[in-house]
Amino acid sequence: MNESNTAIQAVGLVKDYGSGDGVVHALRGVDVAFAKGEFTAIMGPSGSGKSTLMHTLAGLDRATSGRILFEGDDLTRMNDRQLTLLRRGKIGFIFQSFNLLPMFTAEANILMPLTLAGAKADRAWFDLLVDTLGLRRRLGHRPAEMSGGQQQRVAIARALITKPSLVFADEPTGNLDSVSSAETLAFLKRSVDELGQTIIMVTHDAVAASYADRAIVFADGRIVADEPHPTADRMNLLLMEERRAALAAESLPASIEPPTPPKRARAAHAAARHTR
Repeated sequence: MNESNTAIQAVGLVKDYGSGDGVVHALRGVDVAFAKGEFTAIMGPSGSGKSTLMHTLAGLDRATSGRILFEGDDLTRMNDRQLTLLRRGKIGFIFQSFNLLPMFTAEANILMPLTLAGAKADRAWFDLLVDTLGLRRRLGHRPAEMSGGQQQRVAIARALITKPSLVFADEPTGNLDSVSSAETLAFLKRSVDELGQTIIMVTHDAVAASYADRAIVFADGRIVADEPHPTADRMNLLLMEERRAALAAESLPASIEPPTPPKRARAAHAAARHTR
């Protein structure tokens, strides 16, 4: 992946929690780049480090060491104020719990990031988002008057209203039924394909990952697979492999090192694809 096509990149990223004998290595020297205009899913078992990677890339959590390169800047060198301004203008967030303000209408919720920044809305962009997400008839409704899927669509529009360079989605379908989940994922994919958005999504759901252009599998703080054009079956297989490897490692005596996860041919193909 060439530098001009890179949305954000981690170089030797390390994140430790605690110290001494109780230290937890959440990220172990992660090197990964995410392309502009691409929908990437990050998967892995609970505790694998996938959410830590997203939070660290977004500047919500400080890296222990390594670099995070975003639009020519290293986020690891920024202070809290600089990171706040960066997130306000250039990074959008979509959460599992929607986080809509209950006393405001859908339109007011969508415009809230601009309202807080004292900025005016680009009405043409607002109209494009509303129509793409099918929210035109819901703009005057409050969250309690909308379904979960509709609320998540409002949250997506809110994340995109500032025209961010990058959007992070944290388990965006975790609180939705299967129909609403499919709608939400389809809208996320449309925002990439039709609006040119760049999205990095953390999910535990192999079906959700299948909507992405690329899927990365995390285990024990490392990337263990990198899949172009992921399918639900392939992602389920990779996750089962990692669970079996984790169970095998737990059953080994403490003096025996667990085996290194086998290299995957498709991961190599994906790496080649993203460096062309």
